[in-house]
Amino acid sequence: MENQTIVDALMLGLLEGLTEFIPVSSTGHILLAGHFLGFESTGKTFEVLIQLGAILAILTVYSARLWKMLTLLPRDAATQRFVIGILVAFLPAAVIGALAHDFIKTVLFESPMLICIMLIIGGFILLGVDRLALKPKYHDVMEFPLSLCLKIGLFQCLAMIPGTSRSGATIVGSLLLGADKRSAAEFSFFLAMPTMAGAFAYDLYKNRDILSAADLPIITTGFVASFIMAVIVVRSLLDYVSRKGYGIFAWWRLIVGSLGLIALLIWG
Repeated sequence: MENQTIVDALMLGLLEGLTEFIPVSSTGHILLAGHFLGFESTGKTFEVLIQLGAILAILTVYSARLWKMLTLLPRDAATQRFVIGILVAFLPAAVIGALAHDFIKTVLFESPMLICIMLIIGGFILLGVDRLALKPKYHDVMEFPLSLCLKIGLFQCLAMIPGTSRSGATIVGSLLLGADKRSAAEFSFFLAMPTMAGAFAYDLYKNRDILSAADLPIITTGFVASFIMAVIVVRSLLDYVSRKGYGIFAWWRLIVGSLGLIALLIWG
C-alpha cells in the first residue's frame, strides 16, 4: 500500500462493515474517508478486497439457511428457482462490471465530488420511495419470479457509480417492483454474495502483479474489522427496516454527501 496505516485500515474496515448492507454506499464512504485521511491503496484494491469480510459475515449469519438450501437444491423446485433467480440477477453486473472495470477503478473511484453528488441524489430518491404508499406483491424472496430478479439485477448495475450504493439500488428497485421492505433487504443480502465475491475475485486477478506481501497486514486488518461489524449489522437490519423503513438511511446519505461536498469545496 502506498500511503496508509493500520489504524486507517481498521477505521475503514469498520466503516465497510457498517455500510455494506445498508443503502448508503459503502464504497462511497470508504473512498471519501480515504480521500480525507490521505489513504492510498495499491490500485485501489483495499477498497474492494476488504469486502470479503462482509461476504463472510453474510455466510456466517445465513449458514444454517444456506446449508438447508444446498441440501434441498437437487430435488426442490422452489430452491432451484431461487438460486437461478439470484444468478439471473447477478448476470448484468457481472458482464458490465468486467467490461467497465478499468474505467470504474481509474475514473469513477477517483471522483470524490461525484460520490458526494450521488449520495445526495440517492438520499432524495430513497426518502421519496420510502414515503410512497406502495402495495407489496412479494413478501418472500423464495417466491420472486425470474423476471423480477432480472429487473433487480439491472437496478444493481447503477451501483457501479460510487456513491449510488449496491444495496440501495437493489432495495429501491425491489420496492418499486413490488417487494415489501423486509424481502427487498433480504434479496439484497443474497444477491450480495455472488456480486461481491465476483468483484473480489476479479479485482484480485486484475491486480495480482502489483500486490505484495507488504499489503497483507493492511488488507487483513480491514477484512477482520469489516467482518465483525457486518455480522452485527446483518443480524439487526431486517427487523429494523421491517419496523422503521429506510428513512434514516436517506437522511444519512444527505448529511454525509452534503458534509463531504462542503469539505471538498473548502479543502479540496
